[in-house]
Amino acid sequence: MREVEHGITVGAPAGAVYRLVADVGNWPRVFPPTLHVDHLGREGDEERIRIWATANGEAKSWTSRRSLDPDALRIRFRQEVSSPPVASMGGSWVIEPLTPDTSRVRLLHDYRAVGDDPAGLEWIERAVDRNSRAELAALKAHAERAGDEREFSFEDTVHIEGAAEDAYAFVDEAHLWERRLPHVAAVRLTEDVPGLQRLRMDTVAKDGSTHTTESFRVCFPHDRIVYKQVTLPALMSLHTGYWTFRPAADGRVAATSQHTVVIDTANIAAVLGPRATLADARSYVRDALGANSRATLGHAKAYAESRR
Repeated sequence: MREVEHGITVGAPAGAVYRLVADVGNWPRVFPPTLHVDHLGREGDEERIRIWATANGEAKSWTSRRSLDPDALRIRFRQEVSSPPVASMGGSWVIEPLTPDTSRVRLLHDYRAVGDDPAGLEWIERAVDRNSRAELAALKAHAERAGDEREFSFEDTVHIEGAAEDAYAFVDEAHLWERRLPHVAAVRLTEDVPGLQRLRMDTVAKDGSTHTTESFRVCFPHDRIVYKQVTLPALMSLHTGYWTFRPAADGRVAATSQHTVVIDTANIAAVLGPRATLADARSYVRDALGANSRATLGHAKAYAESRR
């Protein structure tokens, strides 16, 4: 069993940092490796979660049990079902107050490789080190920018007189978007594990420029598709979102596209000009992403309604 510790000092109160780590709903927008987290059950301060995340560039999924201790500002975790080459893994998040406005975060891991294979152990060591450093740096940045206007969320919804399964299928079948959606110039979709997709896409903007993005998508037929971009346009340092397909009260299907974005302020001038502001960047991103989402939802609506 190998044991390792990583740490960082955060300019935020320990309680606020603990809450960011405790609420796994935050993780896709806080931690770069995390793609999606689902709650599987909770009883008191014990919970089971399923995590989809990248490790050494590969998408992995595993189930963990966590024990939350808000008084001690400590969270213990242990994987129940690991993903090879990991045989077992556990550890703790420990948040220590330094001053009322600063804290020390320690992230501890212990792990074993399947069959104690040296190559597998080396792979895990690299993944744990890379992810831990990325997670702690991102936690620090997120906690210290809490309340600023770089991060925002929005959504668009259309109502469909058709089956949720058909609308879901349109979004799920992204490999067909190049011929189905006018704003998609090229697309490459891989799905080595059912329900876990890697999507690389060239999107045409209103000004005619083309942007290449890459996302991981976790699919839950025929209800929702969640995603996280790992290759982003210049104006964004984070982009996560989801598509949902839910029955509405009037008997139609409500299809929704949601986005959460963090603006990369360092690139505003280069993309929008020297006089552009954060508000300009927010408006530009909202318009661009919203236009593409509404176009996709409109085509999904037409597709589903044509199949009634």
